[in-house]
Parts: sequence; structure tokens; C-alpha cells
Amino acid sequence: MDKCKMIKAHVRMEEKYERLSLSFGDDKSLKEEIFSVIDTVKKQTGLNPMVIDKIAEHNPQIQSISIECTEDNCRNCGDFFTKVLKELQIDKCEEDL
Repeated sequence: MDKCKMIKAHVRMEEKYERLSLSFGDDKSLKEEIFSVIDTVKKQTGLNPMVIDKIAEHNPQIQSISIECTEDNCRNCGDFFTKVLKELQIDKCEEDL
């Protein structure tokens, strides 16, 4: 099952910086699943990117979790993102960035 309708994935890549943002509304079970997958992929890869839990200031119904990599671990972050997306059954990212 594709979860693209429940979780919106956004990827941003710049020189020495990459971010995967997963927006999911206010569904607590999706939030727990995302954090669980991130922990699993951290153990698999040995990477420890920064994970940020955000709630939109203008609308508490909009939540997201961002995974950010800087130059220290940026080279392997694409693989990390791919594993997270695969585990969450997200087969495409949004095209707005």
C-alpha cells in the first residue's frame, strides 16, 4: 500500500545539506511509525542525522518530522532517505521544492 496520501515527503538538497521532511497532519500513529522507522534505519546504517519534530504555528493540525544531514554525513544521507521512504511505503516525493 502506498502511503503518499497520508504522508507527504519533501526532499531538499543543497551543497553539504540535505533534508527529508515528512508531513502527516496530526495522526499520532503515523508519527510513532515515522519515528520507529527512523530509529530502525539509524541502527541499520549507523548514521545519526538530526531529527526535528515540528508543529505548524498557524495550524496545529499540520505536523511534520524533518531529517537533516550536514556535510559530516551528507554523502550517505540519500541512502538513509531512500530506506526511510521504502519502510514507510512512500513511493514518490512532492514536486513543490
